[in-house]
Amino acid sequence: MGCAPSIHVSQSGVIYCRDSDESNSPHQTATTVSQGTAATLHGLFVKTDAADAIPSVLAYQSRQPQQQPTCPGHQRRQPAGRGGSRSVGRHCCGVEAETQTSQTSIKQATTTEIQIGPMRLTQDPIQVLLIFAKEDKQSDGFWWACDRAGYRCNIARTPESALECFLDKHHEIIVIDHRNSRYFEAEAVCRAIRATKPAEHTIILSVIPHTSADQDEISVVPLLHAGFNKVFWENSSIIACYNELIQIEYGEVRSQFKLRACNSVFTALDHCHEAIEITSDDHVIQYVNPAFERMMGYQKGELIGKELTELPKSDKNRADLLDTINTCIKRGKEWQGVYYARRKSGDNIQQHVKITPVTGQGGKIRHFVSIKKLCCTNEGNKQSYKIHHDGKCSGDQFHSESHAFRCKNRRKESIDVKSITSRSSDAPSLQTRRYSSVAKIHSMTIEAPITKVINIINSAQENSPVTVAEALDRVLEILRTTELYSPQLGTKDEDPHTSDLVGGLMTDGLRRLSGNEYVFSKNVNQSHGNLPVPVFINDVPPCIAHLLENEESWDFNIFELEAVTHKRPLVYLGMKIFARFGVCESLNCSEVTLRAWFQVIEANYHSSNSYHNSTHAADVLHATAFFLGKERVQGSLDHLDIVAALIAATVHDVDHPGRTNSFLCNASSELAVLYNDTAVLESHHTALAFQLTAKDNKCNIFKNLSRNHYRTLRQAIIDMVLATEMTKHFEHVNKFVNSIIKPSEESISNSEGSDCGCTTSLKNFPDNQTLIKRMMIKCADVANPCRPLELCIEWAGRISEEYFAQTDEEKRQGLPVVMPVFDRNTCSIPKSQISFIDYFIMDMFDAWDAFAHLPALMQHLTSNYKHWKTLDELKCRSLRLPPENNNGS
Repeated sequence: MGCAPSIHVSQSGVIYCRDSDESNSPHQTATTVSQGTAATLHGLFVKTDAADAIPSVLAYQSRQPQQQPTCPGHQRRQPAGRGGSRSVGRHCCGVEAETQTSQTSIKQATTTEIQIGPMRLTQDPIQVLLIFAKEDKQSDGFWWACDRAGYRCNIARTPESALECFLDKHHEIIVIDHRNSRYFEAEAVCRAIRATKPAEHTIILSVIPHTSADQDEISVVPLLHAGFNKVFWENSSIIACYNELIQIEYGEVRSQFKLRACNSVFTALDHCHEAIEITSDDHVIQYVNPAFERMMGYQKGELIGKELTELPKSDKNRADLLDTINTCIKRGKEWQGVYYARRKSGDNIQQHVKITPVTGQGGKIRHFVSIKKLCCTNEGNKQSYKIHHDGKCSGDQFHSESHAFRCKNRRKESIDVKSITSRSSDAPSLQTRRYSSVAKIHSMTIEAPITKVINIINSAQENSPVTVAEALDRVLEILRTTELYSPQLGTKDEDPHTSDLVGGLMTDGLRRLSGNEYVFSKNVNQSHGNLPVPVFINDVPPCIAHLLENEESWDFNIFELEAVTHKRPLVYLGMKIFARFGVCESLNCSEVTLRAWFQVIEANYHSSNSYHNSTHAADVLHATAFFLGKERVQGSLDHLDIVAALIAATVHDVDHPGRTNSFLCNASSELAVLYNDTAVLESHHTALAFQLTAKDNKCNIFKNLSRNHYRTLRQAIIDMVLATEMTKHFEHVNKFVNSIIKPSEESISNSEGSDCGCTTSLKNFPDNQTLIKRMMIKCADVANPCRPLELCIEWAGRISEEYFAQTDEEKRQGLPVVMPVFDRNTCSIPKSQISFIDYFIMDMFDAWDAFAHLPALMQHLTSNYKHWKTLDELKCRSLRLPPENNNGS
């Protein structure tokens, strides 16, 4: 019997097939293959059976059974109960296809979401390549296992087609038949695949035969050296193959997928302008980015693998600085400060350094990440290092005699980065032009206040000690930010209630992720022709008049008024308060006109809203009037300011849809489009209020005002309503504290306790009056936690219900859920109230109390806060204490 023929692929791309018999008389045939294909085979040695036909083309073919006729007797075996949609066999010409593709698996395949740190990844359906020279039970077992798992599957019959198929599809899993070397060398195939770049993250499985009792166990070490990841002992059971593939997917494949995603992180680090260094817990350098190489003058290969102690150190640091840093970071705490480093050239450079420990497995610190920025310029050595946008420069001139020189030239150095670091031929002229432009800016006669402040600080640095100059550098860095009064919020204890509440109220929402549009449930341009005939304040029904006798008290019960007026408290309370402050006289309008105006405004509040209805408007109006009754508040404002505050409180939420700005922006509502996603509702409230007022002369309370008075009043009303928008909450509060409270305290201390002069001075500054009016309406708008407990509880339930309804609608419409914790099935109202008081109420009312002196409010606030805390400690999601805990309340 003759020996099996062998195939050799030469470097010139020719396949030699040799049939050898016992007499060694060879018969050779040659088939030419493209040079590119031959080059990818890396000298692969291929064997074949004499009975098999040799493929004329080494390119693989995707198996399309529905398009390719099959010969009888060569159908793929299928398990019982399976349909015939997977028919795969030979071409009628008799040449077996080199690859076959599972079709049903493609239909079943789905993507998978995987989380790696903060990154959310989507993994495409798993692709499997089976490399089996012969169709048998084992190849069928893996084929149907892929089908069950929903994987895409290809079968390759030859090494060449396997390699080409892999380079085309980049399979996650490859299964190579290693049971018989007479068809091809499995280890050679594995090495050929491993030699390609896409194989870096591929898992290769070797199928090996079972050993008999008298044979030695096969060592896996040679297989691992060849590039295999795992070994599978021959088992044609579909469930055994399925279990193996599933384990590989959930283990090695997903791990490799995460590692592959890390390439995007390294790409970001490589393009980052800040110098970044990553070391092990033993301070061995593991990574530096190109910015670090440029800063320090080293090449990456000179640093990787070295300990930090091996690098030259600067002698300008304090002797104990390194010990201080190590003590801090070894405890898992972040260190940040100024540090001197020595470049490869020997120059010393001053850096702002932030070192963050990274915790790994077992809670142990595994890495340290250092982010470094340059601070100063090396004038002595004429180095041209990178100059940052914050106006800081780099170098080692740290002596006091040169420090003044640097500060004098600080402005000229605060220029664009590219003008200094550019190596292009026109860089000198560009730099000269930029210096000229900066010089012109600093010689301008018209300067913004912030520019004057920065210039004063720059001048103060010239003769300051080094430590003071560095502190002023930090001050300048802060002043150059755009949001001077908005804090960088970090949620307390990572509480989701706080996070959602702050995020929902402090932002204008995400961009639209759905085609849904929110449409108001009522027509904002309502007709008021069917309203009752206006009556005078003296014609109020006795039951309502009796309630209104107590309207000057902070404990006034607005919900009782809501009940007796059939949800129309604003007209009656408004007429009483406006009469008390003489608004009709100030506006030169009649009570009939004022009453008609109140009716129109109240009709455009949505009674269907649980919170943002006319009762809320009446409550805010009541709080505003209460604040205006305080001597210091009233003495700080003009009478026109008082009128504007009362009107602003009345209209501040007119036509509120019961949804937040974020919701309207996400839903791409008409209002959000109209107001460019900025202060949407607040802009709408003011615009509609003036439209409704001017629409009918019978309710136009402004019709008798002079143009100047009307413009002044209108501007004050608009400013106050816009101040209720929460995205600028901290800006308003901080401005009030810094401009009103702190100067007032200093003035009172200098005048031995009397605040009369302080109040008079506030009246002389319109900007201060504006801050007071903004603070007043903001406090009135969210004063619910400062009301008596029963009123506070009722308001908390109402606002929660409105947020619940919004969450329900967001889920129905497929919109982003702005505040996920406000789910009516899981939300803890006490937690939400605690978060709201902690973040928005406490500091603001402390400041307002310091100005207006409101001991009763602060007492209610403290008591109510304790109530919510008690409920939270009892894990109670309701609004009131259980009866068994209510004795000491």
